[in-house]
Amino acid sequence: MTPTLTAFVNGVRIANGDAAQIAAVLRARAEVPEAPPILLSDADGRSVDIDLRTSPEASTADETPPARPTRGRPRLGVVPREVTLLPRHWDWLATQPGGASAALRRLVEEARKTHADTDRLRIQREAAYRAMSALAGDAAGFEAAARALFAGDREALDAILATWPPDVAAYIQQRLDA
Repeated sequence: MTPTLTAFVNGVRIANGDAAQIAAVLRARAEVPEAPPILLSDADGRSVDIDLRTSPEASTADETPPARPTRGRPRLGVVPREVTLLPRHWDWLATQPGGASAALRRLVEEARKTHADTDRLRIQREAAYRAMSALAGDAAGFEAAARALFAGDREALDAILATWPPDVAAYIQQRLDA
């Protein structure tokens, strides 16, 4: 699935789609004197930059070739990283069936299931906050909106959003309802 972006100019949504679609719209508007566009990732509300100098049909010869597959675990998706624990944690992990890695995988999966709703809400709030900061960081009531957002006071947040440009308010609400 291709990630989608949304472009705003002066608080108005001008385009939504993948990077190539957004680039085409922005290139077509290049002659229009206006504020620079703000591009946001619909997945997480992060600000995004795209290169408008090249067309989507341009050659990608300078891209690095994909890595050659190797033997062993990486083929299975296992990613080695360092974990820092206290000695008592390592002692406990050493007594678990399957060893430390298997025990850590079980603990992570259990935590993912147990905290799925809380994690989803946190991710939605963070995406809404990033979008809100990019689109309305200097708007009246921004600080109060941020407090309402993280306090979970949707009624107060919606009241503040109602005073902002409609496209901005709708986009922030969409991040919360995603």
